[in-house]
Amino acid sequence: MLCTTSNGMTLSIIIVNFKNPALLRLCLRSLQRVIGKNTEYEIIIVDIASSISTRNVVRDEFPLIKLLPFQNNIGYTKGVNEGIKKAIGDYVLVLNPDVVPLKDSIEKMLEYMKSHEDIGILGPQLLNFDGSPQPSCFRFYTPLTVLYRRSILGKLPFAKKTLDKFTMENENLKKPTEANWIMGSALMISSEAIKKTGFLDENFFLYMSDVDWARRFWKNDYKVVYYPESRMYHYHQRSSKGGIFDLLFKKEARWHLKDAVKYFVKSFAR
Repeated sequence: MLCTTSNGMTLSIIIVNFKNPALLRLCLRSLQRVIGKNTEYEIIIVDIASSISTRNVVRDEFPLIKLLPFQNNIGYTKGVNEGIKKAIGDYVLVLNPDVVPLKDSIEKMLEYMKSHEDIGILGPQLLNFDGSPQPSCFRFYTPLTVLYRRSILGKLPFAKKTLDKFTMENENLKKPTEANWIMGSALMISSEAIKKTGFLDENFFLYMSDVDWARRFWKNDYKVVYYPESRMYHYHQRSSKGGIFDLLFKKEARWHLKDAVKYFVKSFAR
């Protein structure tokens, strides 16, 4: 159940929603169904480019949930930060509205984090709705990684070897595994680690902020770990996916490229 006390909160769940009340409703109902009654938690919805339909879903169907509506599209990165600023939990779970956790998945992550204080970021195994796993833990990007993923070059043997390394294909991902970074669709973070590492870098509008954040956690002596004992369904629809020519037609692809350039400039400047 939702805990409404202001002290001793275990978990703050932050969901950034962008014009998708149906998926948000599904996510919230699944959270109510799978989180155990003994887990103290709060849910914070950051609704960017807020719509009346989304606000009605939250206020009418989930009245105990905190709602932070923003009239403009402030971007995913700033949205997460605004949620973190309001969070009072010892741990924060950043969750996309297109994620449906399985039973005990959140409690398993909490227990693992509590027993491994050197972990700053923990990510679950993400699944397609047919039960097949999605890539969700990675090595750090290089410019070649981006090029190979967005061009026909990615089909060549030498490029495929690079991409397999990027997606950690050769690692044993059936056990907890350290990763350079975890996909931001579902991340559990220690609030204490956030105090040391800082918020997401708002120079990134939508993409690459999770990659940059993980790099900063490693720099501050916190581990980033993939944890397959926790499993969640993810309706993964990559709006930025596509080839180089998509940069001419899709704003999401242009956002991705712009944030990637910022990431490489920042990471190489260190």
